[in-house]
Amino acid sequence: MTGRVLSRRSALAGLTAGAAAVAGGSCAEDLLRGSGPRPVAAMLDDLVGSYDFNQGWLFGGPYVKGAESPGHDDSGYARVTLPHTVTDLSWTGWDYRTWERTWIYRKHFDSAFTAGSRVLVTFDGVMTNATVVLNGRVVATHAGGYLPWTAELTGHLRPRGNVLAVIVDGRWLDVPPDALADGPPTMDFLQPAGIYRDVRLEVVPDIYLEDVFVLPRNVLAAGRTVRVTASVQAGTVPRGGAAAVTAALLDGDRTLATARTTLRIGRPGTHAVALTIGGTGPVSYWSPEQPKLYTVRTTLTYAGGSGVRARPGGTHTTGTRTGFRAAVFRQDGFYLNGSRQAIFGLNRHQLFPYLGMAAPARLQRRDAEILKNELNVNMVRCSHYPQSPHFLDACDELGIMVWEEPPGWGFVGDAAFQRQVLANVRDMVIRDRNRPSVVVWGTRLDETKNYPALYARAREIAYALDGSRQTSGAMTTQSTAGWAEDVFGYDDYHVVAGEPSLAPPVAGVPYLVSEAVGTILPTFRWFDPPAVLAGQAYAHALVHDQAGSEPGYAGLIAWCGFDYYSGPPSASDAWGRIRNWRGMKTPGIADVFRVPKPGAAVYRAQADPAARQVIVPAFFWDNRTPPGAAAMFATNCDRLEIYLDGEHHATATPEVATFGNLGHPPAFADLTVAGGALPDVRVDGYTAGGARPAATLLMTADTSRDRLVLTADDAVIVADGSDATRITFRAADAYGNHRPGVTGDVALSVRGPAVLIGSNPFPFGESGGVGGAFLRSVPGKTGTVTVTARHPSLGEATVAVRVSRAYAGTA
Repeated sequence: MTGRVLSRRSALAGLTAGAAAVAGGSCAEDLLRGSGPRPVAAMLDDLVGSYDFNQGWLFGGPYVKGAESPGHDDSGYARVTLPHTVTDLSWTGWDYRTWERTWIYRKHFDSAFTAGSRVLVTFDGVMTNATVVLNGRVVATHAGGYLPWTAELTGHLRPRGNVLAVIVDGRWLDVPPDALADGPPTMDFLQPAGIYRDVRLEVVPDIYLEDVFVLPRNVLAAGRTVRVTASVQAGTVPRGGAAAVTAALLDGDRTLATARTTLRIGRPGTHAVALTIGGTGPVSYWSPEQPKLYTVRTTLTYAGGSGVRARPGGTHTTGTRTGFRAAVFRQDGFYLNGSRQAIFGLNRHQLFPYLGMAAPARLQRRDAEILKNELNVNMVRCSHYPQSPHFLDACDELGIMVWEEPPGWGFVGDAAFQRQVLANVRDMVIRDRNRPSVVVWGTRLDETKNYPALYARAREIAYALDGSRQTSGAMTTQSTAGWAEDVFGYDDYHVVAGEPSLAPPVAGVPYLVSEAVGTILPTFRWFDPPAVLAGQAYAHALVHDQAGSEPGYAGLIAWCGFDYYSGPPSASDAWGRIRNWRGMKTPGIADVFRVPKPGAAVYRAQADPAARQVIVPAFFWDNRTPPGAAAMFATNCDRLEIYLDGEHHATATPEVATFGNLGHPPAFADLTVAGGALPDVRVDGYTAGGARPAATLLMTADTSRDRLVLTADDAVIVADGSDATRITFRAADAYGNHRPGVTGDVALSVRGPAVLIGSNPFPFGESGGVGGAFLRSVPGKTGTVTVTARHPSLGEATVAVRVSRAYAGTA
């Protein structure tokens, strides 16, 4: 819900009793406290909107009886900012037993400024079940950890001294994806408990727009329209029993077309209204290459009653982003806006070291930026649950197509469990049906056997609530018996002669490879044999090439983007014990710190040569493990000239014969060197017809010049206590190439208004010479933060990050 919101971060000033203003000015603070120069009722139109409610929470650890009561003594509770995880986590070795219990959060706030309005609180995600208690009264309960829900606070608020308590049940429950009988050790991914996504306070009029669904129709035709369907919550009957509803299609600030209708409201409750916007004129289509977004501004206006005690009228406006695109899977591939487009993608888990799933907006968006700008994918599968709205916002904006699916993994429970599955499908579709990035709904739980009635009903729900997207679900067999989706998704881990080899597409249905490569070998860690790490790159190149070999494949979404955290395997699961390294699964082409491994080389090379030329080695250059006769270079150059100690050694060109269906095939060269220390390497990359190198790669085996590389993703973060940026540190040669095998600890020091979230010192030798941490702001404190990393043999490195008062562009 959006109206005239003072500032995205201004709510803290008035919503947390006794708090100093963190963002916004004194005028905003007075207004939110209800102490401005005008009566609050006269300012209601100014206050309608959505306010950040992440700051000023108190966390008391495990729940004790009565901890939700207003008079409970919380003076010893820790002050926390959301998103939050209930237990401290390291970069490895998570123990699910530390969060498998019930917890309590409390928040004190004033609400005089909400007089005359309805007040809601929306939780984007609480792991796993939650009970919300306001001033001693239960106002909401919710089951499941991955989808948003709202509690209405109207009628239970006091002008001063409210206490909102949230009881969080983080135990293993009979709620998807959990399997009550088996417990966390059988789950592929861990789920740390907490209020791990954002919370918002929604201030709305008596009659407001609860949900708006914007559906562009006949997108490729000149007569395209935009269908706007709104759910209206009426707490009263307006004067005349009617409300006016208008919808405007906007391109930035420019209005392209409008529509208007009247909604009849004869009773309080939920009402539906629909409008069709026509005459849009020419539009730009949304695509990975050009992710054009539009906004539909929907406004509801109603008149109040008459008389002294009559409620005033009101206006409620929302802005809904949309995009014009036509996406369809056919038996001969995937078509976007009428043209066939090969899907080149990765799966993604939203688990972060130290933070669990409680990563703030900037880190969630950064994952999307890595996938798009560094790994060059055009699609991501949100495995195996609906992921952060911030991540999906970035997918909309950057042009990453999305497969989204409900929470689940390999298990379907009893009737109550299945009802929750259907509720999750419903809530998932409602949450994200406006996103142009979402091109297919996963409506079955990952890698489960067929439940024809359940999954047919799930597909019907997606059709009824959306109707513009096909459905799918990841299968482990290629049988269509009892299959209930539109697009056959298959997790393909076939191996032939030691190499991955995709099965032929299932005939007669649209077909998409939903996983490949990741579990063929047990681990891909920085300190694994270099041949294993190079083999990961080779395997990913092979499967993407095979997926492009015939039109029956819509494409391939490989397993997976980032390493992730998993429960300990059972004693009888020998394969699981090999795959699980210190509580982590390591099939990612990037590690848990989001640093690309050699396995990422083929993805990094798929960049548009017109934007940048890339040469990425899938090997290390050191005297212990030289790459030998088939050294792999991932590149988008047309020719590589290779020099050893300045002498020309070889010419390499992309291996089109083996990888001709890749946009940019890798190149291979014999780098066998007889005896002694390895020479320095220079690789010059040329584009077709280019007389000068378009890119150059330098590598050295001389460890005396090795150094410590420290980077921060962002130059500026915000002083709200939630915002954070990633820092990484690596052992590198003189030219920045990764150097594995370095031992010793990296010690970190921080000066300035921020908190380091990470292991300090960090054990470099345990990770393979790569590490990371997060720098999180402190509420209300601004200035420059300096981070210094020191290593006993690599020296030290420094990076600076500025902490500012507010987001650029806020009011």
